[in-house]
Amino acid sequence: MQKNIYFVVLDLHTTDRDKIIQLFKDWTDYSAKLVEGELVKKDGQNALFPPSDTGETVGLNPHRLTLTFGVSASFLKRMNLENKRPRLFRDLPLFPKEQLREKYTGGDIVIHACADDEQIAFHAIRNLIRKGRNAVPLRWSQSGFAAIGDRMETPWNLFGFKDGTANPTKEQDFDRVIWADSKDWMENGSYMAVRRIQMFLETWDRTSLEEQENTFARYKESGAPFGKKNEFDEVDLSLLPDDSHVCLAKEVDKPLLRRSYSYSDGIDEKTGQFDTGLLFISFQKDPDNFVKVQTNLGATDKMNEYITHIGSGLFTCFGGVEKGGYIGQKLLEG
Repeated sequence: MQKNIYFVVLDLHTTDRDKIIQLFKDWTDYSAKLVEGELVKKDGQNALFPPSDTGETVGLNPHRLTLTFGVSASFLKRMNLENKRPRLFRDLPLFPKEQLREKYTGGDIVIHACADDEQIAFHAIRNLIRKGRNAVPLRWSQSGFAAIGDRMETPWNLFGFKDGTANPTKEQDFDRVIWADSKDWMENGSYMAVRRIQMFLETWDRTSLEEQENTFARYKESGAPFGKKNEFDEVDLSLLPDDSHVCLAKEVDKPLLRRSYSYSDGIDEKTGQFDTGLLFISFQKDPDNFVKVQTNLGATDKMNEYITHIGSGLFTCFGGVEKGGYIGQKLLEG
Protein backbone atom coordinates (compact mmCIF):
# COMPACT_ATOMS: atom_id res chain seq x y z
CA MET A 1 0.00 0.00 0.00
CA GLN A 2 1.38 3.40 -0.99
CA LYS A 3 1.38 6.47 1.25
CA ASN A 4 -0.78 8.76 -0.90
CA ILE A 5 -3.89 8.60 -3.04
CA TYR A 6 -5.58 10.89 -5.51
CA PHE A 7 -9.05 9.59 -6.21
CA VAL A 8 -11.39 11.01 -8.83
CA VAL A 9 -14.90 10.25 -10.06
CA LEU A 10 -15.97 11.47 -13.50
CA ASP A 11 -19.33 12.00 -15.17
CA LEU A 12 -20.03 10.69 -18.65
CA HIS A 13 -21.13 13.43 -21.07
CA THR A 14 -21.14 11.38 -24.26
CA THR A 15 -22.75 8.15 -25.43
CA ASP A 16 -20.43 7.86 -28.44
CA ARG A 17 -18.73 4.52 -27.86
CA ASP A 18 -15.97 5.28 -30.37
CA LYS A 19 -15.01 8.39 -28.37
CA ILE A 20 -14.85 6.42 -25.14
CA ILE A 21 -12.83 3.64 -26.78
CA GLN A 22 -10.31 6.20 -28.03
CA LEU A 23 -10.18 7.87 -24.62
CA PHE A 24 -9.57 4.54 -22.89
CA LYS A 25 -6.85 3.75 -25.42
CA ASP A 26 -5.19 7.10 -24.71
CA TRP A 27 -5.46 6.49 -20.98
CA THR A 28 -3.83 3.09 -21.42
CA ASP A 29 -0.93 4.63 -23.31
CA TYR A 30 -0.55 7.44 -20.78
CA SER A 31 -0.76 5.07 -17.82
CA ALA A 32 2.01 2.84 -19.15
CA LYS A 33 4.27 5.87 -19.34
CA LEU A 34 3.22 7.41 -16.01
CA VAL A 35 3.98 4.29 -13.96
CA GLU A 36 7.49 4.27 -15.47
CA GLY A 37 8.05 7.94 -14.61
CA GLU A 38 7.98 9.06 -18.24
CA LEU A 39 6.27 12.03 -19.89
CA VAL A 40 2.83 11.13 -21.25
CA LYS A 41 3.94 12.49 -24.61
CA LYS A 42 7.06 14.14 -25.98
CA ASP A 43 6.51 17.51 -27.62
CA GLY A 44 7.79 18.80 -30.91
CA GLN A 45 9.55 22.12 -31.39
CA ASN A 46 6.50 24.40 -31.67
CA ALA A 47 6.44 26.55 -28.54
CA LEU A 48 3.12 28.13 -29.54
CA PHE A 49 1.18 25.05 -28.33
CA PRO A 50 0.68 23.96 -24.72
CA PRO A 51 3.01 21.15 -23.62
CA SER A 52 1.47 17.68 -23.76
CA ASP A 53 2.64 16.81 -20.25
CA THR A 54 2.06 19.28 -17.41
CA GLY A 55 5.63 18.68 -16.30
CA GLU A 56 5.53 18.83 -12.50
CA THR A 57 7.23 15.43 -12.09
CA VAL A 58 10.14 15.80 -14.50
CA GLY A 59 13.22 14.19 -12.95
CA LEU A 60 11.25 12.38 -10.23
CA ASN A 61 10.90 8.63 -9.97
CA PRO A 62 7.35 7.19 -10.11
CA HIS A 63 7.29 6.29 -6.39
CA ARG A 64 5.40 3.01 -6.93
CA LEU A 65 2.59 4.71 -8.82
CA THR A 66 -0.37 2.45 -9.60
CA LEU A 67 -3.53 3.33 -11.53
CA THR A 68 -6.86 1.56 -11.21
CA PHE A 69 -9.85 2.24 -13.47
CA GLY A 70 -13.48 1.31 -13.07
CA VAL A 71 -17.03 2.13 -14.13
CA SER A 72 -20.39 2.31 -12.39
CA ALA A 73 -23.74 0.80 -13.25
CA SER A 74 -24.79 4.20 -14.64
CA PHE A 75 -21.90 4.00 -17.13
CA LEU A 76 -23.23 0.71 -18.45
CA LYS A 77 -26.72 2.16 -18.77
CA ARG A 78 -25.61 5.33 -20.58
CA MET A 79 -23.38 3.40 -22.95
CA ASN A 80 -26.19 0.95 -23.75
CA LEU A 81 -24.25 -1.91 -22.18
CA GLU A 82 -26.76 -3.01 -19.55
CA ASN A 83 -26.90 -6.45 -21.15
CA LYS A 84 -23.33 -6.89 -19.87
CA ARG A 85 -24.14 -5.82 -16.33
CA PRO A 86 -23.01 -8.58 -13.94
CA ARG A 87 -25.72 -10.15 -11.82
CA LEU A 88 -23.94 -9.06 -8.63
CA PHE A 89 -23.56 -5.45 -9.74
CA ARG A 90 -26.50 -3.71 -8.06
CA ASP A 91 -26.78 -0.18 -6.70
CA LEU A 92 -25.86 0.17 -3.04
CA PRO A 93 -28.93 0.33 -0.78
CA LEU A 94 -29.61 3.07 1.73
CA PHE A 95 -27.72 2.36 4.94
CA PRO A 96 -28.73 3.32 8.48
CA LYS A 97 -27.57 6.75 9.69
CA GLU A 98 -25.78 7.79 6.49
CA GLN A 99 -26.13 11.44 5.42
CA LEU A 100 -25.01 11.35 1.81
CA ARG A 101 -24.26 14.55 -0.06
CA GLU A 102 -24.91 14.63 -3.78
CA LYS A 103 -21.53 16.15 -4.59
CA TYR A 104 -19.73 13.10 -3.11
CA THR A 105 -22.06 10.44 -4.49
CA GLY A 106 -22.54 8.65 -7.80
CA GLY A 107 -20.58 9.21 -11.00
CA ASP A 108 -19.75 7.04 -13.99
CA ILE A 109 -15.97 6.46 -14.11
CA VAL A 110 -13.43 6.15 -11.31
CA ILE A 111 -9.65 6.56 -11.43
CA HIS A 112 -7.64 5.60 -8.37
CA ALA A 113 -3.99 6.77 -8.34
CA CYS A 114 -1.71 5.69 -5.49
CA ALA A 115 1.96 6.59 -5.00
CA ASP A 116 4.48 7.26 -2.25
CA ASP A 117 4.61 10.89 -3.38
CA GLU A 118 1.47 13.04 -3.42
CA GLN A 119 2.56 15.09 -6.40
CA ILE A 120 3.17 11.94 -8.47
CA ALA A 121 -0.40 10.75 -7.82
CA PHE A 122 -1.91 14.16 -8.59
CA HIS A 123 0.17 14.54 -11.75
CA ALA A 124 -1.15 11.23 -13.06
CA ILE A 125 -4.78 12.16 -12.47
CA ARG A 126 -4.27 15.67 -13.83
CA ASN A 127 -2.90 14.43 -17.14
CA LEU A 128 -5.47 11.67 -17.53
CA ILE A 129 -8.53 13.86 -17.01
CA ARG A 130 -6.98 16.60 -19.13
CA LYS A 131 -7.18 14.19 -22.06
CA GLY A 132 -10.92 13.65 -21.67
CA ARG A 133 -12.17 16.80 -20.00
CA ASN A 134 -15.02 17.49 -22.46
CA ALA A 135 -16.34 13.94 -22.58
CA VAL A 136 -15.83 12.98 -18.92
CA PRO A 137 -15.76 16.06 -16.65
CA LEU A 138 -14.95 15.90 -12.96
CA ARG A 139 -17.69 15.02 -10.50
CA TRP A 140 -15.70 14.80 -7.28
CA SER A 141 -12.18 14.07 -6.13
CA GLN A 142 -10.30 13.41 -2.93
CA SER A 143 -6.65 13.31 -1.98
CA GLY A 144 -5.60 11.23 0.98
CA PHE A 145 -2.67 9.96 3.01
CA ALA A 146 -1.79 6.85 4.98
CA ALA A 147 0.56 6.60 7.95
CA ILE A 148 2.14 3.22 7.29
CA GLY A 149 5.68 3.70 8.58
CA ASP A 150 8.92 2.54 7.00
CA ARG A 151 8.10 -1.14 7.59
CA MET A 152 4.79 -0.92 5.68
CA GLU A 153 2.74 -1.56 8.80
CA THR A 154 -1.05 -1.42 9.06
CA PRO A 155 -2.02 2.26 8.55
CA TRP A 156 -3.17 4.43 11.44
CA ASN A 157 -6.40 6.37 11.00
CA LEU A 158 -7.04 9.85 12.42
CA PHE A 159 -8.63 8.36 15.55
CA GLY A 160 -5.21 6.90 16.33
CA PHE A 161 -6.15 3.26 15.69
CA LYS A 162 -4.84 0.79 13.13
CA ASP A 163 -7.08 0.46 10.07
CA GLY A 164 -7.00 -2.71 7.96
CA THR A 165 -5.66 -5.32 10.39
CA ALA A 166 -8.02 -8.01 9.07
CA ASN A 167 -6.96 -7.60 5.43
CA PRO A 168 -6.02 -10.75 3.50
CA THR A 169 -2.27 -11.07 2.99
CA LYS A 170 -1.77 -14.36 1.12
CA GLU A 171 -2.19 -14.96 -2.60
CA GLN A 172 -4.71 -17.74 -2.06
CA ASP A 173 -6.79 -15.38 0.07
CA PHE A 174 -6.93 -12.84 -2.76
CA ASP A 175 -8.77 -15.35 -4.95
CA ARG A 176 -11.23 -15.98 -2.14
CA VAL A 177 -11.76 -12.31 -1.20
CA ILE A 178 -10.96 -9.93 -4.06
CA TRP A 179 -11.14 -11.26 -7.61
CA ALA A 180 -14.55 -11.54 -9.24
CA ASP A 181 -15.76 -14.99 -10.25
CA SER A 182 -16.12 -14.16 -13.92
CA LYS A 183 -14.86 -15.30 -17.31
CA ASP A 184 -16.24 -12.32 -19.22
CA TRP A 185 -15.10 -8.66 -19.23
CA MET A 186 -14.71 -8.66 -15.44
CA GLU A 187 -12.13 -11.46 -15.43
CA ASN A 188 -9.32 -10.58 -12.98
CA GLY A 189 -11.34 -7.55 -11.91
CA SER A 190 -13.02 -6.64 -8.64
CA TYR A 191 -15.83 -4.59 -7.15
CA MET A 192 -14.81 -1.33 -5.46
CA ALA A 193 -16.98 0.18 -2.73
CA VAL A 194 -16.20 3.78 -1.78
CA ARG A 195 -17.39 5.76 1.23
CA ARG A 196 -16.37 9.29 2.18
CA ILE A 197 -16.62 9.26 5.97
CA GLN A 198 -16.47 12.49 7.94
CA MET A 199 -14.81 12.11 11.35
CA PHE A 200 -15.60 14.44 14.26
CA LEU A 201 -12.13 14.76 15.72
CA GLU A 202 -12.97 17.42 18.31
CA THR A 203 -15.58 15.13 19.89
CA TRP A 204 -13.26 12.13 19.71
CA ASP A 205 -10.39 14.06 21.29
CA ARG A 206 -12.56 14.76 24.36
CA THR A 207 -13.35 11.06 24.77
CA SER A 208 -11.58 8.94 27.40
CA LEU A 209 -9.06 6.31 26.33
CA GLU A 210 -11.27 3.60 27.82
CA GLU A 211 -14.24 4.74 25.73
CA GLN A 212 -12.11 5.00 22.59
CA GLU A 213 -10.84 1.45 23.02
CA ASN A 214 -14.35 0.16 23.76
CA THR A 215 -15.51 1.76 20.51
CA PHE A 216 -13.02 -0.28 18.49
CA ALA A 217 -12.59 -3.25 20.86
CA ARG A 218 -8.84 -2.97 20.32
CA TYR A 219 -6.05 -1.56 22.45
CA LYS A 220 -4.98 1.75 21.00
CA GLU A 221 -1.21 1.41 21.24
CA SER A 222 -0.75 -2.18 20.06
CA GLY A 223 -3.85 -2.67 17.91
CA ALA A 224 -4.44 -6.02 19.65
CA PRO A 225 -8.06 -7.16 20.12
CA PHE A 226 -9.40 -7.16 23.68
CA GLY A 227 -7.93 -9.96 25.77
CA LYS A 228 -4.97 -10.48 23.42
CA LYS A 229 -1.41 -9.11 23.17
CA ASN A 230 -0.65 -8.63 19.50
CA GLU A 231 -2.38 -6.90 16.60
CA PHE A 232 -2.93 -10.04 14.52
CA ASP A 233 -4.04 -12.35 17.35
CA GLU A 234 -7.36 -14.06 16.71
CA VAL A 235 -10.40 -12.11 17.88
CA ASP A 236 -12.55 -13.62 20.65
CA LEU A 237 -16.03 -12.14 20.17
CA SER A 238 -17.05 -13.08 23.72
CA LEU A 239 -14.54 -10.52 25.04
CA LEU A 240 -15.80 -7.60 22.95
CA PRO A 241 -18.54 -5.03 23.64
CA ASP A 242 -21.60 -5.92 21.55
CA ASP A 243 -21.71 -2.48 19.90
CA SER A 244 -17.98 -2.25 19.16
CA HIS A 245 -16.72 -1.81 15.61
CA VAL A 246 -14.69 -5.02 15.50
CA CYS A 247 -17.46 -7.13 17.04
CA LEU A 248 -20.10 -5.99 14.54
CA ALA A 249 -17.76 -6.41 11.57
CA LYS A 250 -16.65 -9.88 12.68
CA GLU A 251 -20.23 -11.03 13.32
CA VAL A 252 -21.02 -10.78 9.62
CA ASP A 253 -17.80 -12.55 8.60
CA LYS A 254 -17.75 -11.22 5.03
CA PRO A 255 -14.14 -10.65 3.89
CA LEU A 256 -12.99 -7.42 2.24
CA LEU A 257 -9.68 -5.88 1.24
CA ARG A 258 -9.57 -2.40 2.76
CA ARG A 259 -7.49 0.29 1.06
CA SER A 260 -8.53 3.36 3.04
CA TYR A 261 -6.82 6.74 3.28
CA SER A 262 -7.25 9.63 5.70
CA TYR A 263 -8.07 13.08 4.37
CA SER A 264 -7.90 16.64 5.69
CA ASP A 265 -9.74 19.35 3.76
CA GLY A 266 -9.13 22.41 5.92
CA ILE A 267 -11.98 23.83 7.98
CA ASP A 268 -15.68 22.97 7.84
CA GLU A 269 -17.31 26.35 7.25
CA LYS A 270 -20.51 25.32 9.05
CA THR A 271 -18.83 24.23 12.28
CA GLY A 272 -15.45 25.95 12.28
CA GLN A 273 -13.86 22.57 13.01
CA PHE A 274 -11.52 20.34 11.03
CA ASP A 275 -13.02 18.88 7.85
CA THR A 276 -11.35 15.50 8.18
CA GLY A 277 -12.17 11.88 7.72
CA LEU A 278 -11.56 8.62 5.94
CA LEU A 279 -11.80 7.79 2.26
CA PHE A 280 -12.90 4.21 2.81
CA ILE A 281 -12.20 1.95 -0.16
CA SER A 282 -12.74 -1.78 -0.19
CA PHE A 283 -12.29 -4.38 -2.90
CA GLN A 284 -14.36 -7.56 -2.85
CA LYS A 285 -15.42 -10.34 -5.22
CA ASP A 286 -19.07 -9.80 -4.28
CA PRO A 287 -20.38 -6.31 -3.40
CA ASP A 288 -22.97 -7.93 -1.14
CA ASN A 289 -20.11 -8.66 1.27
CA PHE A 290 -19.66 -4.92 1.77
CA VAL A 291 -23.43 -4.35 1.96
CA LYS A 292 -23.87 -6.88 4.77
CA VAL A 293 -20.94 -5.51 6.77
CA GLN A 294 -22.04 -1.89 6.40
CA THR A 295 -25.67 -2.70 7.23
CA ASN A 296 -24.56 -4.26 10.50
CA LEU A 297 -22.20 -1.38 11.30
CA GLY A 298 -24.72 1.30 10.36
CA ALA A 299 -27.34 -0.03 12.74
CA THR A 300 -25.57 -0.15 16.11
CA ASP A 301 -21.84 0.62 15.74
CA LYS A 302 -20.72 2.77 18.65
CA MET A 303 -18.38 4.55 16.23
CA ASN A 304 -21.41 6.22 14.63
CA GLU A 305 -21.27 8.71 17.52
CA TYR A 306 -18.05 10.07 15.99
CA ILE A 307 -18.54 9.69 12.22
CA THR A 308 -21.04 10.14 9.42
CA HIS A 309 -21.00 8.75 5.87
CA ILE A 310 -21.36 11.62 3.39
CA GLY A 311 -20.20 10.08 0.09
CA SER A 312 -20.72 6.75 -1.63
CA GLY A 313 -20.14 4.78 -4.81
CA LEU A 314 -19.85 1.28 -6.22
CA PHE A 315 -17.70 0.50 -9.26
CA THR A 316 -16.48 -2.50 -11.22
CA CYS A 317 -12.70 -2.30 -11.65
CA PHE A 318 -11.15 -3.75 -14.78
CA GLY A 319 -8.49 -6.43 -14.66
CA GLY A 320 -5.00 -5.81 -15.99
CA VAL A 321 -4.50 -4.88 -19.63
CA GLU A 322 -3.05 -7.45 -22.00
CA LYS A 323 -0.18 -6.41 -24.26
CA GLY A 324 -1.58 -4.49 -27.20
CA GLY A 325 -4.96 -4.06 -25.49
CA TYR A 326 -6.55 -1.20 -23.62
CA ILE A 327 -8.56 -0.47 -20.49
CA GLY A 328 -12.08 -1.87 -20.66
CA GLN A 329 -11.58 -3.50 -24.06
CA LYS A 330 -13.54 -6.65 -23.25
CA LEU A 331 -16.48 -4.55 -22.08
CA LEU A 332 -16.55 -2.09 -24.97
CA GLU A 333 -15.76 -4.51 -27.79
CA GLY A 334 -16.57 -7.99 -26.52
